[in-house]
Amino acid sequence: MRAPSFWFRPPGFFSTLLSPLAYLVGQVAKARRKRPGWQASVPVLCVGNLTVGGTGKTTTVLDLIERLRQRGAVVHCLTRGYRGQAVKDHAPLRVDPVHHTAADVGDEPLLLAAAAPCWVSPDRAASARAAIAAGATCLIMDDGFQNPGLHKDFSFVLVDGAVGFGNRCVLPAGPLREPLSAGLAAANAVVITGEDLCGIQKSLSGRVPYPVLKAELQMEQSVTALRHEKVIAFAGLARPDKFFACLNENGVVPVKCIPFPDHHSFTPSDLAHISSLAAQYSARLVTTPKDAARLPDAFRQKISVVNVGLKWVEMEQLDSILDHLMEQIPRS
Repeated sequence: MRAPSFWFRPPGFFSTLLSPLAYLVGQVAKARRKRPGWQASVPVLCVGNLTVGGTGKTTTVLDLIERLRQRGAVVHCLTRGYRGQAVKDHAPLRVDPVHHTAADVGDEPLLLAAAAPCWVSPDRAASARAAIAAGATCLIMDDGFQNPGLHKDFSFVLVDGAVGFGNRCVLPAGPLREPLSAGLAAANAVVITGEDLCGIQKSLSGRVPYPVLKAELQMEQSVTALRHEKVIAFAGLARPDKFFACLNENGVVPVKCIPFPDHHSFTPSDLAHISSLAAQYSARLVTTPKDAARLPDAFRQKISVVNVGLKWVEMEQLDSILDHLMEQIPRS
């Protein structure tokens, strides 16, 4: 399912028509925010967003895992998992990347588990307790900013610089998960991912009492090897065009770009189709790590996977935030 185009235009007929439902969604979100969450004995860092769709949360979490680990933290990740068949009865499940598949736990938890211990469950507090019992000294939540079950010590709100907050309406009239003012009030920092095409930093200047950081998306150096090859790019993301545009910015111009819905489960028919196109154009297939996690092992061996990382613009501010978080870790 893709986001409707009217979400990213000034409010009009459809957003007005859906405004009564949006009001109800907003009221429920406000009520949830009033519920106190369980207070963990170790610091909890949340990486979330105010909109539906991809803003680079998992990429950011992977970046922060490494930065916290370099500071001596034992980091564990908490996430809900997406349609994971092995996630049952809200009981926390520690992801095993050797035995679990994307169908079991979701694609993003597999990527996180390759970097740090990762727990999946809709019950974030239960996951936190399990992680602490397993030795975690710092917890990172991938998403869950609107989830009231676990108290957050620091929350980054990510905003896609290309689309911002859309029409600034709440679901289903717009892309916001909660009213913008309430979400911004609950955050501790905003991170604009990618180029700020919507003037987000300017619009928030003076409106929020905390840092507004910028993080540029950068493909790994190996992408340069694809510049002189024919490639067909495919991606099942909230905004697959971001991946395609990033390839172009790095000098890789696909002969075909094939978008799929976010978290798409690739069928044999899908794989046959993209394989046929690769043969037709004598091209290499290229995709993202998140998509590769949902592919059969044998097919995954045939494609090139291009990782995307972050380059923080305001490194001193980020370092200050992480250093302060480290000060909250209990000393044994």
